[in-house]
Amino acid sequence: MLLQGDNERWDAVGEALLLYAARRDHIARLIRPALGEGRWVVCDRFTDSTVAYQGYGRGLPLAELVALQHFALGDFRPDLTLILDLPVADGLARAASRVTVADRFERLDRDFHQRLRDGFLDIARGDPERCVVIDAAGDAAAVHDAIVAAVAARFGVTVG
Repeated sequence: MLLQGDNERWDAVGEALLLYAARRDHIARLIRPALGEGRWVVCDRFTDSTVAYQGYGRGLPLAELVALQHFALGDFRPDLTLILDLPVADGLARAASRVTVADRFERLDRDFHQRLRDGFLDIARGDPERCVVIDAAGDAAAVHDAIVAAVAARFGVTVG
């Protein structure tokens, strides 16, 4: 619903509201039950993505997004967030090579994507206890190894 259609299908506020509603449902129906059973949960994108895309990228006030996040999700937050960092031109080239039709966000201009990257890096700088930035410029094996090392170091486990 959010990824398809015209770039202006939703404004930034509508996107944020839809995303937090979906995240609230995801926590209630999947994440909390799994954690309650002692299972690990891995998500591809979570609240930092909303702050980066709708805040840094689309220009919504960060304080208002954080307040909305707290209203929708309470104090729930990941134990670890991995931010896969890549120069904007490289990321757009990778996205173009793997999909036949770009989604609404991939079609936005380079400036949007630079604000997005800067936002994710700012989020990581602001919460270094939770966030680990992974250099995603290497090949898939190198990125995989860096992710495994970050998870192992953070949780004191052997991953492999």
